[in-house]
Amino acid sequence: MPFISQIQRQTDYNFVPSTTPIVIDNGASYFRIGWAGETEPRVIFRNIVQRPRHKATGETVTIVGDHDPALLKYFDCTRSGPRSAFDSNVVYQFEIMEYILDFAFDRMGANGSEIDHPVLITECVCNPVQSRSKMAELLFETYGVPSVAFGVDAAFSYKYNQRLGVCDKDGLAICPGFTTTHVIPFIDGEPVYNGSCRTNIGGYHVTDYLKQLLSLKYPHHMARFTWEKAEDLKMEHCYIAPDYFSEARLFQKGAKEAEDRTRCWQLPWIPPPAEEAPSEEEIARKAAIKEKQGQRLREMAEAKRLSRINELENELHDLGFLLQQLEQVEENDIPSFLSETGYVSKQEIEAALAKVTQSLRKAKGEPKGDQAEAEEKTDLATSEKFPLINIPDDMLTPEQLKEKRRQLFLKTTSEGRQRAKQKRSESELERERKNQQDEEKRLENPELYLEQLRARYKELSEKVEQRKRLKTNGNHTNGNNFSGGVGRGERLNAAQRERMRLLTTAAFDRGKGEDTFGSRDEDWQLYKLMSKDNDHDDEGLDQDEAEVVRISSRLQEIDPTFIPKSAELGTSQPVEVPRLRPLTKEDFQIILGVERFRCPEILFRPNWIGVDQAGLDEMAGVSIRRLPSVDQGVEERLTSSILMTGGSCLFPGISERLVAGIRMIRPCGSPIRVVRALDPVLDAWRGAAAYATASQFQTQTFSKADYYEKGEDWLRQYQLRYTL
Repeated sequence: MPFISQIQRQTDYNFVPSTTPIVIDNGASYFRIGWAGETEPRVIFRNIVQRPRHKATGETVTIVGDHDPALLKYFDCTRSGPRSAFDSNVVYQFEIMEYILDFAFDRMGANGSEIDHPVLITECVCNPVQSRSKMAELLFETYGVPSVAFGVDAAFSYKYNQRLGVCDKDGLAICPGFTTTHVIPFIDGEPVYNGSCRTNIGGYHVTDYLKQLLSLKYPHHMARFTWEKAEDLKMEHCYIAPDYFSEARLFQKGAKEAEDRTRCWQLPWIPPPAEEAPSEEEIARKAAIKEKQGQRLREMAEAKRLSRINELENELHDLGFLLQQLEQVEENDIPSFLSETGYVSKQEIEAALAKVTQSLRKAKGEPKGDQAEAEEKTDLATSEKFPLINIPDDMLTPEQLKEKRRQLFLKTTSEGRQRAKQKRSESELERERKNQQDEEKRLENPELYLEQLRARYKELSEKVEQRKRLKTNGNHTNGNNFSGGVGRGERLNAAQRERMRLLTTAAFDRGKGEDTFGSRDEDWQLYKLMSKDNDHDDEGLDQDEAEVVRISSRLQEIDPTFIPKSAELGTSQPVEVPRLRPLTKEDFQIILGVERFRCPEILFRPNWIGVDQAGLDEMAGVSIRRLPSVDQGVEERLTSSILMTGGSCLFPGISERLVAGIRMIRPCGSPIRVVRALDPVLDAWRGAAAYATASQFQTQTFSKADYYEKGEDWLRQYQLRYTL
């Protein structure tokens, strides 16, 4: 609507005679207000109120109706969402209603403390007298209106379209609104409220259902699915299917018709910048920078190396001088002399001297032979990591004895790792040698070689599988090859059981019943004996498994049809890790397919969202049956003039679907005609504005004096006559 300044609004308001009524269409979705006799309302806004806090001052402000998102960035709306004065279609929050009326009268131009114009306001069918009484109290006592009249919005819309020849005097008004749907029968131009019915389904539920479906379908874009955006998508893309299940089958089969009915909503997406190949100048510049950085690092490394050499030479000189002094000290004075130096024995000083010597040679880059390097590594491993191993126990303190036992354990473990590493290296060399021999055999006779290799693979695979079954079943199998209920001891072989016996009895061999294992050097020799793997069966099993893996790898190279038995051998093939692909334009597309007709279908099937009530087509039959005894002719006249009004009747295809649904519940051959109001959204206000211009309208209102004199009981009996 065009912008009108506040001064212009006040001027227009002052020029309107006080006898001209103000017409209000108080809908659950939108609030419309204007002057009687006009064709368009002056003010239209969302019937909601929001009270956020200002982020800077903390002051609470009141925002009525539609809001500008750019304005709300200055307010904290996390604890104050939009609030409505309605419960379904009945006003029950009159504090919120007062904010809305203040805003509406201000936009009409009222600048005084009272409204000196009669008010015609719409309400729902069979509005509770308590809600009507509170609304009258608000208008009379807060705004001081001289008189008030209440009317049903659907009835005003029906009478307005009747005057324009769209519908007849006898007919049905079906009004699917924002939160509810009403059906009102009209006989001789007057509504028969005894035959009306209501269902708690409306456009709000359709929008909410669409929002839920899209959030489940695209969980990564849930922030995009605001209620306002879902409302826009509903009004732009949703439609009523003539036959829901036939329509759903088209999308299930992926037919061409379904593809044509699919809509796409493209979310904002910025393509990633394309990477251009660097120019030769850029490459040369980066190479120069890299070379400069490398030169700087080399200089730093050289300076650090020279500093290290200087430190090692000084340390070597000090150790040599210490050994010379130690040679001049008598044997009895050696412990006291060493206690001041921090060393335990002469051997430890010599080991430190050897370590510093080797480090100095390494820092200077002097060449070494392979044998000398191997011996050096062994000596360094012994002298550096385990300096207390070669020192007698009587020369060590209790703490050093404890440290010596720990070093013995670490040395044994380290030697075991070295042996395992050497064993793996030898196995790898042996495997390469066998592969080379196999390749020579394959070149001599490829077909025979492949056949022999397959037979060998099958034989070894069965052997490994059989051994695993025997080990699992404890060397006992039944006829069905199922595992028997055996214990741990039955699954162990002789060598393993012997090691277990040594381990469980070593701590109590001394006869005292105390756990002192590990306190003496011979205990660690026993530990090495227990840890040594003398299980020839296990070694054979490992060799067979390694051979199976080698043959399997060989067969994969020369036989494309070969499929290894990875699961049977207990090995697993490397799983390819899924790579994260870059996001594309399609990842930001919202596809509307079945949702287009699935969401508005709840108007005809409310039980889909848990509302156990009748749909639009069934409501027409219920309303006709509720009428007091009418003949067959009246029923036929009602079904031949069915008017659809309200915002939720704008879905394409709703008239055809309603005709098909009513025909299923009416006798064969009954005339059925469904028409839509000229403007389903504004016809209720236009009908009320035209009604308020009649000369007899003043007789249909009640004044403030009548309200105070007759009270609530008179409001209970009040009913507007629509035929003037």
